[in-house]
Amino acid sequence: MPHPFAADPTRFILLGTSHPGNVGATARAMKVMGFSDLVLVAPREPDVLRHPQAVAMASGAVDILQSARVVPDLTDALDDVTYACATAMTPRDFGPPTHAPRALFATLAARAERVAFVFGSERFGMANEAVYRCNACLSIPTAPGYGSLNLAQAVQLLAYDWRQALGGVKVPAAGPTRVADAAAVARVLEHGRQALTHLGYLDPRSPKKLIARLHQWFLRSRLTVEEVQILHGIARAIEDSPAAAHDRGDPPGAVRGR
Repeated sequence: MPHPFAADPTRFILLGTSHPGNVGATARAMKVMGFSDLVLVAPREPDVLRHPQAVAMASGAVDILQSARVVPDLTDALDDVTYACATAMTPRDFGPPTHAPRALFATLAARAERVAFVFGSERFGMANEAVYRCNACLSIPTAPGYGSLNLAQAVQLLAYDWRQALGGVKVPAAGPTRVADAAAVARVLEHGRQALTHLGYLDPRSPKKLIARLHQWFLRSRLTVEEVQILHGIARAIEDSPAAAHDRGDPPGAVRGR
């Protein structure tokens, strides 16, 4: 069943950001996961959405910056939002329940909610008053000794997990692989035998099982048409090499036909 806000179900809210580069990187993190609703609450840089660092770090997501809103307080940022998630590394003694993101997202994605993720400033995180305005608090699991995440990194992690909960993004399938047929494999083996003989690696009077082993190797590898062409090219290069020409007794400067 498609999510009721499948086009753009989510808002990302940044509180009091101080580094324009983080705003641009946040826009990029959102866009690669298919989100576009960005709201900044009282950023320290007055024209942050046009700041050169923000534009540079957006790297292809400038449209997210251009459509973003700047508002004076969290109340304005939460308009139309029905479920707000605070982000905090440490649980509060009082306030909304704390969840690991994936555990909450598994149930939240099935509900008809207009979801917002709220991120605090780079230096101070989220104030308690802002956390108390939210329905839940998300804590990204990190190594016990060091839990500090860059703002844009935190946005990327939550955006990815939330997109996965909403059904994910379809990965484009690779084009069909053309497996070489038995005749093509036999021809390249014969070409290889000739090249290795010219190189002096294969003694035609005592070939032993080299070609048979190569044949088994090629069969296990399921050579593609392109790979067979590469092997023919390698064999031709061996045949045309100065060392091979000397072994065959070709005069200097002679060019062999192909």
